[in-house]
Amino acid sequence: MRKKTESAAPVVVIGAGMAGARLAARVPGATVVGEERHAPYNRVLLADVLAGRYDPDVIALPATEVRRGVRAVRIDRADRLVHCDDGSVLRYGRLVLATGSNPVLPPLRGLGATLPDGVHPFRTLDDALALRAAVRSGVRAVVIGGGLLGVSAARALAECGAQVVLAQQGEHLMERQLDPEAAALLRGHLEALGVEVHTECRVRGLRCTTMATGESVRAVQLADGYELAADLTVLACGVRPRTGLARAAGLEVRKGIVVDDELRTSDPYIHALGDCAEHRATLYGLAGPALEQADVLAEVLAGRPARYEGTRALTRLSLRAGSRARGTEGPGPLDGLDLAAFGEARPLPGDDVIRLADGTRGAYRTVVVRDGRLAGGVLLGDLGAVAGLARTWQDDEPLPPAMSLLHLLTDDGGH
Repeated sequence: MRKKTESAAPVVVIGAGMAGARLAARVPGATVVGEERHAPYNRVLLADVLAGRYDPDVIALPATEVRRGVRAVRIDRADRLVHCDDGSVLRYGRLVLATGSNPVLPPLRGLGATLPDGVHPFRTLDDALALRAAVRSGVRAVVIGGGLLGVSAARALAECGAQVVLAQQGEHLMERQLDPEAAALLRGHLEALGVEVHTECRVRGLRCTTMATGESVRAVQLADGYELAADLTVLACGVRPRTGLARAAGLEVRKGIVVDDELRTSDPYIHALGDCAEHRATLYGLAGPALEQADVLAEVLAGRPARYEGTRALTRLSLRAGSRARGTEGPGPLDGLDLAAFGEARPLPGDDVIRLADGTRGAYRTVVVRDGRLAGGVLLGDLGAVAGLARTWQDDEPLPPAMSLLHLLTDDGGH
């Protein structure tokens, strides 16, 4: 009887991002509180909005009832209440924290609590729309950060006709996903689009001028004293889980809000999922795991047995260049580049590695086998083998003796 009472109690979801919206679509009657004024949308496609390829309504998720523009400010765990900034108070039987993450603002000179004019994070639909409104042909744009988000932003700005410089502190682009060879191909693709790429490049600060409306960025200053002229600066330096609400409520927080296999926090009536959740000491920060967590939690909230045991996440990126970026009309060699990365692509001593590369086509594939299992891999250009490789890796089963490394990289690999 108690289970029925708990499952019928109101479910309140704080956060209307991809994870919160997915959960709400599977939990009838859930109340969703979202800070953004927009309907829930597919965050993965923000670079396409910035490039002008999609309008905001195209990336909207299936309709979910959301209290938009409302921020939860306090959780009263004793009375199971959520207090919001519009004065409303929501009672919950189960509370779900899907608060997501905030962009990391690096400690740069000239960067205070209020961002100078021309300096943009790149995390929300409003960020993408603000950049889209500011960029124009010939504008000088500096993207700080060479991870997945920075690469996507640089490509989109180049498509808009901007003169783009990408500054990456690490040795190569997308260090978390790509090996040096794959990163070199990606760099070559961006440079062919006109993006100037600087790696092992530490940014020290911003040079701004004082205008009637406030500070306005003019250049990005590097640690070696060199300056990159900038009309626009995009901060793509990673994200940090939003845990303030949970921490203030006394929930266990490490890097993220700690959850168990039922996505339950240290309070049995409160769950967390998505970017803000830390499961088995892992923060994912990717859409795939967030959606999988939402599906599991929907089952848990319905009183059905379900457990989340982690996600073996595949990273995919499609770089599509428009004619404005190429300076030509119609198809050409710079039409696009697709890449996929999974697992650990950096081999350890004793690992088996095989690489196939075709420099003329810009195609590259590599896999790492460790102790008879597929440990990871990277594919650029032709992704024909990615489905089989990903399936083999996700199953985490020993590779059959007859399955050669070369077979793994063929179009029917993994079958």
